[in-house]
Amino acid sequence: MPLYKNDRTVRIVLYGMMIALAFVFSYLEHLIPLNIGIPGIKLGLGNLVVLIALYTLGTGGAFVIAVVRIVLTGLTFGGLFSMLYSLAGGLLSFVVMALLSRSGRLHIAGVSICGGVMHNIGQLAVAMLVLETVNVWFYLPVLLISGAVTGVVIGIVGGLLVERLDKYLRLRR
Repeated sequence: MPLYKNDRTVRIVLYGMMIALAFVFSYLEHLIPLNIGIPGIKLGLGNLVVLIALYTLGTGGAFVIAVVRIVLTGLTFGGLFSMLYSLAGGLLSFVVMALLSRSGRLHIAGVSICGGVMHNIGQLAVAMLVLETVNVWFYLPVLLISGAVTGVVIGIVGGLLVERLDKYLRLRR
C-alpha cells in the first residue's frame, strides 16, 4: 500500500524512524575506530539516512532529519564545539546536495560525493574561525579525498536503498 503525501501520521512516524536510524548510525560511527593520523575523517553513516530522505521524503523532511540528528549526536557524544563543526559541515553539505538533487544532473552517488566534500569544507571554515588561523586549510587535500571516497560509498549504498524503498515511500508524489 503506497503512502500518500497527505497522510500526516505516516510522515511523522517515518521521520521519527529515520531520525532514530540516523542517530544509531552516528553512534555506530563513534564505535568504529578510524584512526589514520588525520583528525576529522569519518565515514558519514548518519548522512546515509539524510541522503535517502532527500530522495524519498524531499528537501524539507531531509532537512529536519539532518538538523535533529546533528543536534542529538552533538548533545550525546560531543559538546558545543563538535556540534558547531557538525552543523557547519552538515548544513553546507545539505544545501549543496539539495540543490544538486533537484537539478537532476548528477546521480545520487555524485550528489553524495559533493556533499561529503562540502561537509569537510564547512568544518574547515569553522576550524579556521575558531582557531583563528588559516593553517587548517593544509588539511584540505586529504579531507577532499576522504570526503570523495566516503561520498562514493554512501552514494552507492544510498542509491541502492532509494531504488528499493521508492515503491514503498511514495511521499514525494
